Amino acid sequence: MDEIQPQTTTLPHREPTLRMVAMPSDCNYTGDVFGGWIMGQVDIAGSVPALHRAKGRVVTVAVNSFIFKQPLFMGDVVSFYARIVKVGRTSITVNVEVYAQRDPERPTCVKVTEATLTYVAVDESRKPRIVPAE
Repeated sequence: MDEIQPQTTTLPHREPTLRMVAMPSDCNYTGDVFGGWIMGQVDIAGSVPALHRAKGRVVTVAVNSFIFKQPLFMGDVVSFYARIVKVGRTSITVNVEVYAQRDPERPTCVKVTEATLTYVAVDESRKPRIVPAE
């Protein structure tokens, strides 16, 4: 049976919010990256534009959607692209797209994950606060 090849793509034409290499400690015994590791990195990447927009501390209040499109493997260069899609009174919704660059001998790039998360701006007491105007 022929192996189905994932649809290849190119990286977005902007700086990634976060970029790293998937290491052995991020994987199961077969070399597949743990979904929970990806989820944690997506949360970190999503929080970066949220905290800049909120001009201070934010907390994750919802993972609105999370879709794993392709597997992620040990050694992949993983790029996370986060952008704000909505700003509410106290909340900020962020979309995160995750791409893997793999196989340096035959370079390929695949989109591995898409997620949307909502963060809430909080004060020193961890109570919701209004997101300041830009």
